[in-house]
Amino acid sequence: MYRIMIVEDDEKIGALLRDYIERYGFNTHVASRFRDLAAEFEDVQPHLLLLDINLPYFDGYYWCRQIRLRSNAPIIFLSARSGEMDQVMAIENGGDDYVAKPIPLDLLMAKIKSALRRAYGEYAGGQAQPSADTVAAGDLALDIGRSELSWRGARVPLSKNERQLAHALLRQAGRIVSREELLEALWDDVQFVDDNTLTVNVTRLRRKLEELGLCGAIDTVRGQGYRLRPYAEDSGGSAAVHE
Repeated sequence: MYRIMIVEDDEKIGALLRDYIERYGFNTHVASRFRDLAAEFEDVQPHLLLLDINLPYFDGYYWCRQIRLRSNAPIIFLSARSGEMDQVMAIENGGDDYVAKPIPLDLLMAKIKSALRRAYGEYAGGQAQPSADTVAAGDLALDIGRSELSWRGARVPLSKNERQLAHALLRQAGRIVSREELLEALWDDVQFVDDNTLTVNVTRLRRKLEELGLCGAIDTVRGQGYRLRPYAEDSGGSAAVHE
């Protein structure tokens, strides 16, 4: 299911957009960290961003540029500004589309669906077309550019650490990957990293795999490391040791 992040400082408008978009089966997240929207974007990993221009601290153009350094997810600007130059600036700063307020909701939904189709393939029930930078094992695939795992038509966004961990495990699917190798994949200098931090990240990746229907896909091999089983049964399959 696609996740849409709404960046709107007017709480009433944000709630209206959230309720309307969720009627169509999408997940939504209404932004709240206006001092650091780029970090919130990283945490949420949305497939599409609705971005107001007039925001506290920094305007939407600034945040669009910052997010474009991290993601190619579609960005649709929302603004009370209706001038031609405002729309030009939105596109030049990395936006994909522009909707002027008051927002015509039917038109906005049509633009959302169109943007998702262009970026990921059919927005409902279809398999997203993978980018060239994809690692796969069985039916499980990691699209590195989109930071997204997919399995049998289902998709889930990943954080940066989850993506790097999934990449390391998928490259050696079915084999044991040592904790040291995984730590190096996540952090350049592992000398000052608490080993428990790796366990926490593995737990988070397990949860993302469970969202896809892959339960028990990561085995803990005591004293050695972890092993990814991309063919794990969606019902849970054989038991795995979890920390």
